[in-house]
Amino acid sequence: MSNGSSGVVVITGASAGIGRATVRRFAADGYDVGLIARGKDGLNAAASEVMQEGRRAFVVPCDVADAEAVENAAERIENELGQIDVWVNNAMVSVFSPIAEMTADEFKRVTEVTYLGYVYGTLSALRRMRSRNRGTIVQVGSALAYRSIPLQSAYCAAKHAIIGFTDSLRCELIHDQSDVHVTVVEMPAVNTPQFSWVKSRLPNKAQPVPPIFQPEVAADAIYFAAHHCRREVWVGYSAVKAIIGQKIAPGFADHYLAKNGFVSQQTSEPQDADAPHNLWSPVDGPGGGDYGAHGSFDERARSYSPLLSLVETIPGRQLTMIGVGLGFAALVGTSLLASNSKRTRC
Repeated sequence: MSNGSSGVVVITGASAGIGRATVRRFAADGYDVGLIARGKDGLNAAASEVMQEGRRAFVVPCDVADAEAVENAAERIENELGQIDVWVNNAMVSVFSPIAEMTADEFKRVTEVTYLGYVYGTLSALRRMRSRNRGTIVQVGSALAYRSIPLQSAYCAAKHAIIGFTDSLRCELIHDQSDVHVTVVEMPAVNTPQFSWVKSRLPNKAQPVPPIFQPEVAADAIYFAAHHCRREVWVGYSAVKAIIGQKIAPGFADHYLAKNGFVSQQTSEPQDADAPHNLWSPVDGPGGGDYGAHGSFDERARSYSPLLSLVETIPGRQLTMIGVGLGFAALVGTSLLASNSKRTRC
């Protein structure tokens, strides 16, 4: 930490979406930022925003599916900016498709980026943080880590895997009496550019499942999680409902999503079958332009989360009990509304 900095943060997937908003959030609070992503245009634009805040930025174009590249990026960032205080794992890719139409290579690619990319980032952070006995690793998760939905099987599976990996790591850190902290931020639907460039076999264009939140809400949650000792941070009432609902009545959720989970992930606008996607290579560079933090759903996205405000003011255990109560109430209400519907499958 130097030059009046609040610290050094590394953010993967920093070029766009939640990662881009998180870059801005940390820089605004005085952090120097190491930026990792594939898209050079977005990375360079994000670095410019960091420097506009009077902070230092160091860009490392990198595919997080490459463990050696991630480790080299961590080494270069520390050599340039100093010791890493916070590491945010955020990079992801997805495929919108029925499972029967997915390929083995697509499953492998989503797993390598969205799950193993978190593992590799965590390993690089731990190599530096454990010897110093300080630092925080933030895993950007999703309500889909607990409740899978149709048409995003590879992504949901990767998010589930992140929870399994992180729970094991947390136990080991507690056993070692380490002051390194690991936390997970479970996101609701967020208005990011990914829905414009995700690979999709859907008949209509993909959309986040409403309610939709702006990426700045997600960035605020990540920043909070990095500075408070919380096991998990749930963002948005919809995330609470999905997580608690899965614990209480997973079978009901299966039937509900079978009926509603297909249309809720699509707009009314037909999908362009030839549209570029970012599964194998970035669409935001070189020369592809800077997509920024926001997607195309600004008119429908919420810039405030009452639940996040509660998270930031109420102790973690009390908040968990409130979340359980709210989730149970929502589930009961939804179940009553659906009680007259006929089920054709057991």
